[in-house]
Amino acid sequence: MAVIGFHASHEQISPAQLLRDVQHADRAGFQGAMCSDHIEPWSARQGHSGFAWSWLGAALATTRLHLGVVNAPGQRYHPAVVAHAIATLGSMFPGRFWAALGSGENMNEHITADPWPPKEERQARLEESVEVIRRLLEGQTVTHEGLVRTERARLWDVPEPVPHLIAAAVTPETAARSARWADGLITVGQDLGALRRVADAYRSNGGRGRLILQVHLSWAPTDGEALALAHDQWRSGVLTPPGIWDIATAEDFDAATAGTTPEEVRRAVLVSPDTAEHVQRLQEFISLGFDELYLHHVGQRQSDFIDAFGADVIPALLTTDNLTPADEQVTY
Repeated sequence: MAVIGFHASHEQISPAQLLRDVQHADRAGFQGAMCSDHIEPWSARQGHSGFAWSWLGAALATTRLHLGVVNAPGQRYHPAVVAHAIATLGSMFPGRFWAALGSGENMNEHITADPWPPKEERQARLEESVEVIRRLLEGQTVTHEGLVRTERARLWDVPEPVPHLIAAAVTPETAARSARWADGLITVGQDLGALRRVADAYRSNGGRGRLILQVHLSWAPTDGEALALAHDQWRSGVLTPPGIWDIATAEDFDAATAGTTPEEVRRAVLVSPDTAEHVQRLQEFISLGFDELYLHHVGQRQSDFIDAFGADVIPALLTTDNLTPADEQVTY
């Protein structure tokens, strides 16, 4: 049974407004929410980047939703700090919080002034961080020497149940490697063939848990308005790994996408004024085996999108018997 959730875009919306938006999404019938832990937006035009962990506490306290966050331990965050944050939210809101862990992006990690490592080293650092975080969440006292270092770290409030640690992966190679440690997989919207390869790589290597997809979309009264909105706010979507991982600032992203055309953006964002078309495209993702879809409307004003998709899209998907009813929340 699939879950349709709301992606809360800290990069585009102020924390106070985003809190009102996620509360609105809860009332409208969305069944969960997620966000990314950024310190830098994808474009100077977006102009925001609230602190995800503070916001998550407020969002969990004022909605019925389960919520997740994408985070990169190892450089900007020591893994013991990440474990502490996960444990605190997991203790206050049992079964309603999950954390997706990835190897990171230079746009967020460069602030430490440490060198930006190559992908292989970042992946190894992530795996060491996951080991430290898991052991801490199990109540162990942890000393670790390696790419990350910890001495006699301990969490005094251990959550029950322990929140799921989800792998964040874009490529089949990372998905396959993440199957060793993850409680589930989250990836971002690509063409169906690419998504199938990512999902298959995770499952065929023993990956357990739920498959989660973040979907970038643009909805407006007309196709022209929806496309203009996507072109203004989500040109970064045309950039692909590995280059996208190495860009440092919002201004650098704007320079890298300065010549991007609206039609190029259409290939990275589901653009349509027709909610029925969105239903059809979302159904394709569910048919691939994704258990949770988090819808990211790339505009900065969310209210009309939330109302329209709450009224037309979620009920239409529900009639196909694919959705988890709102009163049957998934436990994390």
